[in-house]
Amino acid sequence: MKGTLDILKKYAVWLILLLCVDAFSALLLWLSGVQAFKAVIAVIVLWSVIFFGAIIGYVVFRDRKREKLFENFLSEPDAVNEEKLLRAVSGQEREQLRKLSAVLRENRNCLHDMSGELKDYEEYVESWAHETKTPLALLTMILDNHSDELPPQLHVKLDYVRSSLQENVNQMLYYARLKSSTKDYRFEPLRLKNSVEEVLEDYAPLLEEKKFTVVNGLGGETVYTDRRGLQFMLGQIVSNAVKYSSAQPVLTIKFAESEKENVLSVADNGTGVKAHDLPYIFQKGFTGDSTDSRKKATGMGLYLTKKMADDLNLKLDVQSEWGKGFKISISFPKVDCSEMLCSD
Repeated sequence: MKGTLDILKKYAVWLILLLCVDAFSALLLWLSGVQAFKAVIAVIVLWSVIFFGAIIGYVVFRDRKREKLFENFLSEPDAVNEEKLLRAVSGQEREQLRKLSAVLRENRNCLHDMSGELKDYEEYVESWAHETKTPLALLTMILDNHSDELPPQLHVKLDYVRSSLQENVNQMLYYARLKSSTKDYRFEPLRLKNSVEEVLEDYAPLLEEKKFTVVNGLGGETVYTDRRGLQFMLGQIVSNAVKYSSAQPVLTIKFAESEKENVLSVADNGTGVKAHDLPYIFQKGFTGDSTDSRKKATGMGLYLTKKMADDLNLKLDVQSEWGKGFKISISFPKVDCSEMLCSD
């Protein structure tokens, strides 16, 4: 309807011109004293309106057909769609259309090549990450089965190195997955306490190395989300707390419930973030204040946490005061899980 009105506005001047010709013809007929003057004039005006309407109808039909052909050509700029569109346009537009077609086909080929390279890169990263897990698993087995043969201090250091490497591998693996065109999320009811405890167990060597006190205030609360994605987010948050911990570090985990959402909060008493840096903490590569602890940071942890939250339709909120700690809250949509089997 809007397109028809636009065409009417575009050609309104021709309708006005046609009616002016009718008015002039009517004047001549009146001056010549032709009998049945009114009837003749009515026929002339009616014919002019019908003639103009037919032209407008044809223009609308032609433009819609050309628009449809152009959309088909843009979605698939092959030779068949190009030829159909060429037959529907004027001779003046054909040369421009051929140039556009050549550019589109070149860009499509480049995009196809880049897509293939990206897929190869994703497969390589995933393969590398999985291959790296083999020596890490071997290191874990040695630490578990031969702990009594190693000096306690050496055992703690090796366990710390193993946990750090494991975190870096997981971070790289999830980065590749987040950039992938295909997702394999599985949404299900989860008991938060179980998921959080699994993450705390994985990061136990790092937490123990920094002598963290963990206050876990969770009970039997349930949320509906993807287990692996949530645990990855929690891992990055815990890792962030470890990196910027205080002399007597404390990690506090709480749960709050409202009518519209459930909120899981993880707070620490570390160095925190300056107020002017808070709007940028989820940006890729942002490390904020250039203190010694942040010089070694990659700025990827919270960036990946935000990307995963967006994928899982979760909302993040941060609060921080420089020198007094950092708190991040994860808001889950309210879902009735009472009739669903909750995953441990």
